[in-house]
Amino acid sequence: MKISEILQIQPGMISLIGGGGKTTLLYKLARELSVTGTVILCTTTKIMKPEDITVVTDSADSIACGLKEHRIACAGTRIAGGKLSAPAMGFAALRELADYVLVEADGAHRLPIKAHAEYEPVIPAETGRTVLVIGADAFGQPIADICHRPTLFAAVAGVDIRSAVTPEIAARVINAEGYGDMIYINKVENARAMAYARSLADFIDLPITAGSLFREEYVCLR
Repeated sequence: MKISEILQIQPGMISLIGGGGKTTLLYKLARELSVTGTVILCTTTKIMKPEDITVVTDSADSIACGLKEHRIACAGTRIAGGKLSAPAMGFAALRELADYVLVEADGAHRLPIKAHAEYEPVIPAETGRTVLVIGADAFGQPIADICHRPTLFAAVAGVDIRSAVTPEIAARVINAEGYGDMIYINKVENARAMAYARSLADFIDLPITAGSLFREEYVCLR
């Protein structure tokens, strides 16, 4: 099955938060969903400008033209370093312009797992589904080396910052924060990673999918 089907993505606004793999998932969902509908990509934080997706300015006309020509358009404000920040157009207005609006609503400095500061994640009110992304490569590694905001992560989990990330420790943070209504565990490339993913599912009462975006292989765990 396609990842968009497994995650039960419906028309509307979908926000991606958490760590490793958000941007890859964003693009994968966009390409799958564009087969049957129009898709706007955007962020509430910062993302790199995509190389193979049209970037449009913050006007309804330019977005409509981009969607008519390509079915996928990336809306945002250009900033330094080849990046985009949040579109100037309000998210409610943006939602009216496409079948799907996919929002990268969090930052993790390319690390697979994180704890959230009080001002994170930045999820638009119009969001209908929020997917929390975790990289399986975090498991077994020291919190200090593999987590974004490691001191906060360790404090929420009640462990030392030098402790290795285990499914139980990760679940403590996820459950304490309460963000997201579905979890996707990415980079599950071998049996050991799948074992970690299955163990995490034992500690969390949310729908959980584990898999590999690279191999396009996914397993529903809950």
